[in-house]
Amino acid sequence: MVSKASASEEAPTPPAPSEGPAANPVEAVPLQAPTKAKATGKKKAKKKKKGKDKAGSIGSSRGIETMYRTSYRTHIDLSGLADNKANIMISINGIILTVVIASVAPRIVSDVWLLIPATMLLLTGLCSMIFAVLCARPRVLSRIVTLDDVRGNRANILFFGNFTNMTEADYVEGMTELMLEPERIYHNMSRDIYGLGRVLKLKFKLLRVSYTIFMWGLTLSVATFLILAVVQYQLNT
Repeated sequence: MVSKASASEEAPTPPAPSEGPAANPVEAVPLQAPTKAKATGKKKAKKKKKGKDKAGSIGSSRGIETMYRTSYRTHIDLSGLADNKANIMISINGIILTVVIASVAPRIVSDVWLLIPATMLLLTGLCSMIFAVLCARPRVLSRIVTLDDVRGNRANILFFGNFTNMTEADYVEGMTELMLEPERIYHNMSRDIYGLGRVLKLKFKLLRVSYTIFMWGLTLSVATFLILAVVQYQLNT
């Protein structure tokens, strides 16, 4: 009994749990990962906001310059294509008219039946060539323009039909003021492209009429010639 009592007295008592934040070493270590994540998120948000602001404003960015350059090049190429097609129609119809007048006209006296197809072919070539000439003819609308009209955006200083009526000093001053305002530059360039588009629309409309007259007129003339030739051959035999 004495030995059991002494053993119980000699047994160490468990330490009492300590209270307070200093007793837990894990909680005292600062965590850096959430701070870095927050900083990265703020940077991304700033970049997105900056990109939105930049996209919403008009500036001399490379994309806008490329858009205007491509549009100008496309309209100029289409204008050159229309002029080339008009020159082709003028040349072909000129050759047809020359051949008909020089070769067929002297034979009409002896072969009266050639008068109808020859007349149809002459009218076809003449009408088609007239519309082709109207398509290739230079088209300039010039009016009196002052520097105040340019400043008030009532005239396009980039179009030669407007600024050629101005004095050299007014033109240089207007161009200098225009270069200081990017939004006005884009506005005048847009008006210039719109004017090119209006001219192209009229060119291709006249060109379509010219080709249509040539196609149907030539077809009817050849068909009439063949029919009359067969009828005349049957009458002679």
